[in-house]
Amino acid sequence: MALRIIFMGTPEFSVPTLRALKAAGHVIVAVYTQPPRPGGRRGLDLQKSPVHQAAELLGIPVFTPLNFKDPEERARFRAHAADVAVVVAYGLLLPMEVLEGTRLGCYNGHASLLPRWRGAAPIQRAIMAGDDKTGMMVMKMEKGLDTGPVALTAEVEIAKDTTAGELHDRLMQVGARAMVEAMEKLEADELPLTPQPQDGVLYAAKIDKSETRIDFTRPAAVVHDHIRGLSPFPGAWFEAVIAGRTERIKVLASSLAEAKGEAGMVLDDRLTVACGEGAIRLIRLQKAGGKPLDAETFLRGTALAAGTRLA
Repeated sequence: MALRIIFMGTPEFSVPTLRALKAAGHVIVAVYTQPPRPGGRRGLDLQKSPVHQAAELLGIPVFTPLNFKDPEERARFRAHAADVAVVVAYGLLLPMEVLEGTRLGCYNGHASLLPRWRGAAPIQRAIMAGDDKTGMMVMKMEKGLDTGPVALTAEVEIAKDTTAGELHDRLMQVGARAMVEAMEKLEADELPLTPQPQDGVLYAAKIDKSETRIDFTRPAAVVHDHIRGLSPFPGAWFEAVIAGRTERIKVLASSLAEAKGEAGMVLDDRLTVACGEGAIRLIRLQKAGGKPLDAETFLRGTALAAGTRLA
């Protein structure tokens, strides 16, 4: 028998799980997602979330409450008579009335190896911290932030040059497969629940704009992890004086280099930049309002010669 599922998610990261559950034969009785937000070129058009758009293509009813404070909204949630709710990057804290509003509870697909990196930005924080592995965990939700017992784990290695964007795309596919497996076991009453350990708790706070500037006085490995952890969005950046003008430039890819010099100084014509310890090579860059370019193409139109200081 198929499960009756309420799916709750918002960004592109959530879409593969929605599609996979539908393809596995489950009945998605409702989709909850964030309300349409202003977007478009002028920011005036209301744009539906990726999950909203995917649900409409699948013919699934979509609900977009601002929150669940209204008793009528909570009652409507319960009225779906679902077996379980599946949550992947929904973007709202859920009250107990919702967490307990289905027969079997709510299960969350979370992109970290809990209890490490609970919270909003686990993919970015794992890379910025230099972690060599992460994963997707299916967790039964409770009132605390990502504190519930773990039902299923799928580990993923993080290569030394992996960016947040690349890891995001890999994890959203891994997460879809993991959730389908978890729901199959839940349906068969064979899904184990293991409490999270008390040790090793770290919180993945939302990325703040103040964190995005590159600090070349730090060791090269730390700078490299910072760049790839923020690529492609929001993007780590530096400023340099080019043709008498201070310009802000994002770095979308880098690699460690064998060189040394004064921190922030361009050392050669290949965009090797000295750090507090060691050096990095800037591989992919983007000027404000421009397209991402590889370093060679970038240098054809922008002079960042040896001796240029980046800050």
